Amino acid sequence: MLFSIHHRNAAALCLIGLVFACRGGIAGSDPVDVEDRRGGPTGFVAGLTAAALERTTHGVCYDGRYFSIAYPDGDVPDHVGVCTDVVIRSYRSLGIDLQLLVHEDMVAAFSEYPDRWGLAAPDPNIDHRRVPNLEVFFSRHGESLPITDRAEDYQPGDLVSWMVGPLPHIGIVVGIPSTDGRRFKIVHNIGRGPELEDMLFDYPIVGHFRYYGSSDPGEDIGRDHPP
Repeated sequence: MLFSIHHRNAAALCLIGLVFACRGGIAGSDPVDVEDRRGGPTGFVAGLTAAALERTTHGVCYDGRYFSIAYPDGDVPDHVGVCTDVVIRSYRSLGIDLQLLVHEDMVAAFSEYPDRWGLAAPDPNIDHRRVPNLEVFFSRHGESLPITDRAEDYQPGDLVSWMVGPLPHIGIVVGIPSTDGRRFKIVHNIGRGPELEDMLFDYPIVGHFRYYGSSDPGEDIGRDHPP
């Protein structure tokens, strides 16, 4: 069952600490001005990036198994997770339940979501934990931004998705610059647990989003400003 960047053998990945090659990212033409690139509604962006950074303090074994979880506000065991769980848990710390929001959107517009798992109806146990579904949700209810090779286009609080070979991956841009000052770092889980890494251009970018949505599913979850 594919919903992140690795195969099902998550326990083995956790134990061996899988290390990916291809670390030759493309830098932007000019160094990032950290003071001018906070972007978006300041309070929300600060909260989201702080929540993402806090995720890096948790010991999480990469585990992509299917779990039956509560609904709403359901989560897999806190010591396991994949790339999507970094995003889900970061938003949830701000009171935004992507499990609920993605499920309700899929109930309303099931045909708009990828038909690649053989499902006849939405499944709140897993749908929000699949990168392609998050990409659709963020494009429908947030901003779908241009994909470029300009580092300055990727602001703190933005969500970026990549293809790592045939498998999708997602992470959050945070306001910590790379050593050379040319791009912001990413909080993601690519197999070693949540970590802060300079990897924006390490893999082909396939999605770039901004979502300051609502914690209340009864409100307009596509609005431009946080609650």
